Amino acid sequence: MEPSQIVKILDGGFAGEVIATSEFRGQPGITLKKDRLLDIARCLHDTPEFKFDLLRDLCGVDYKKMKKPRFEVVYNLYSITHRHTIRLNVQVDEKQPSLPSVAGVWKTADWHERECFDMYGITFDGHPDLRRILMPEDWEGYPLRKDYPMAGPDDEEWAGFKEVLKKAEEFKKFGWHLNERK
Repeated sequence: MEPSQIVKILDGGFAGEVIATSEFRGQPGITLKKDRLLDIARCLHDTPEFKFDLLRDLCGVDYKKMKKPRFEVVYNLYSITHRHTIRLNVQVDEKQPSLPSVAGVWKTADWHERECFDMYGITFDGHPDLRRILMPEDWEGYPLRKDYPMAGPDDEEWAGFKEVLKKAEEFKKFGWHLNERK
């Protein structure tokens, strides 16, 4: 089945949820409302004709003033069996940036959703362990948001920065340099 046919089937089966369809460099895309994301994900995963068994990537996008709604989460899906791909763009409201978790459909979503939460502040309802994955637990703000200050939160050093510098100094004794020969 051609990916463009999948887009047409989803557009018909989930009327009102599909906002737009597109194609870029041979990859079809569907822009969705978030309300039935979990149903659509299960359909794409479980329907034998689709069998999108691999979530290649999930990432956040911040359009800030360029587009409404401000945030979007992009899911890149692949079917190993059928060798076809599709992209889902799901719109996320700025006031309540949350989506249902698809970690129950694709296990790989676990880490991807955590990264999206950590960098953009988008929460995933029903996620098994939604906590920071890249930034320290006490970090304030979401670094990939376009309104995040360039110098960090409140233009001050992160509270744990001095501790990191101290540890780095301690561990220098274990280091080596290319210029040193023994």
